[in-house]
Amino acid sequence: MYEIAHRTLTLRGEPLSEVVVTVGLPTEDAAGEWSCPYRIDGLAGWEHERKVTGVDAMEALENVLDVVRAALARSHEAREGLLSWDDELPGRRRHTVYLTRDPGQDVAYLAMKHEIAPGEAVRQVVADGVSLDFGASGELLGLELRRASKRLPSEMRL
Repeated sequence: MYEIAHRTLTLRGEPLSEVVVTVGLPTEDAAGEWSCPYRIDGLAGWEHERKVTGVDAMEALENVLDVVRAALARSHEAREGLLSWDDELPGRRRHTVYLTRDPGQDVAYLAMKHEIAPGEAVRQVVADGVSLDFGASGELLGLELRRASKRLPSEMRL
């Protein structure tokens, strides 16, 4: 893999160790398909090279960043609070939000996690064209936004 970016995170276990995320250069194969390789070292089960595909180099790169962010966030180490960036500022960590749009209905759904299981949303609050879905312990799972073409920021309207 020809490395184009990497990040080192601290794994606060006994003893302290590191998790290194490496992203490679997107490449096009003979059939015209694009893929972007990545590797996560130091995180249980990820010590081998994987790849993510896309319709072009940009989408492959965007997809690999989404996959890496989700893999780190869903890891046992992250859920236990053991994973951190040394240069991370309190309250400034990026979180992935999953956007699904239906342009025909002018509706968007922003999910706070990758998959919401059927029946997981136990309470819904509706106000001013926005429906908020909450889980059993009160956590926000996602929101449905009507008139999305007018309400979403321009970078989310693509």
